[in-house]
Amino acid sequence: MSTKMNRFQQLSFACDVLSQEADALLKLADHLDDRFCDAVELVMHCQGSVIVTGMGKAGLIGQKIVATLASTGTPAHFLHPAEAVHGDLGRIRSNDVVLALSHSGETEELLRLLSSLKQMDVPLIAITGSTENRLAQAARTVIATGTTSEACSLGLAPSTSTTAMLALGDALALVVSRLKQFEAEDFARLHPAGSLGRKLTTVDEIMRPVTQCRTGHQDQSVRTLLVHAGKPGRRSGAVILTNDQGQLTGIFTDSDLARMLEQQQDFRLDQPIAAVMTKSPKWVRTKSPATLAVDMLVENKISEVPVLDSQDRPIGMIDITDVVGFLPHDDQAIRTEENRTSAQTNRSQAA
Repeated sequence: MSTKMNRFQQLSFACDVLSQEADALLKLADHLDDRFCDAVELVMHCQGSVIVTGMGKAGLIGQKIVATLASTGTPAHFLHPAEAVHGDLGRIRSNDVVLALSHSGETEELLRLLSSLKQMDVPLIAITGSTENRLAQAARTVIATGTTSEACSLGLAPSTSTTAMLALGDALALVVSRLKQFEAEDFARLHPAGSLGRKLTTVDEIMRPVTQCRTGHQDQSVRTLLVHAGKPGRRSGAVILTNDQGQLTGIFTDSDLARMLEQQQDFRLDQPIAAVMTKSPKWVRTKSPATLAVDMLVENKISEVPVLDSQDRPIGMIDITDVVGFLPHDDQAIRTEENRTSAQTNRSQAA
């Protein structure tokens, strides 16, 4: 039998749920003490993995905490307490730390593990409602969520308590991550896929190395360079040009060649390529975000961007065909074609 609620009543109750959970988090923040720091120390100096365990809804929260720990530089695994007493305790090693979640601290499946963990001499951290239950008393340190009232109308469904557990898990993982000086580069290494990976990928990871690019000296003739600058494999539409110091001075594109022939300037084929190259082209510095190069390609309607080291020497090339995956999915095909078409008619790349 359902309860009738109009839209105002539904929104009102939803706001009450959110407010109650938010209030619980604010209260929790006000009451954190040294025991939280003790937990941080245990995780920080753990030589193995953080083994997170919990039953029911607390177990589901535990799995999310595992994911947060692992993605921010702390090895972590989830252990189902019911499976643990049937052999999975073998997953725990003496250099691990166990993080157990239970609001009541009296969850039967967790209590069964306590004697085994004591025998193994594995440090135990408890996230639980108080310091007076059996789980808390067996733990090396306790992070107490305090007295909370569940947000459901019956006061029974885990809601406020699991929100508090989740927030404490985030706080623990992120404090440890900061202490470990976990950087954006580390985050990118653990998140190579999806939008996070795209945001954190550097140009060095997707560029064509200079050894695979067509290169030449600015004093070479166009004809000589085109004959001798070929490379095996998929070809980029530009040749990287340098001076005596190996520094970038320009690029010569297929469009530059086509334009020269269209204007019946065949005589330039035997002149130094510096006379017809695109001077001062757009470029990016090594270790720059790949998204910077993609934005440069799109905004300037160009197809190639050289990658330079700290001495302005080319170390590679970003080609539009190599970064299609970095474009918004709805615009990939359109933008790629627009860039190719525009590159044929307008190769102005003045910095």
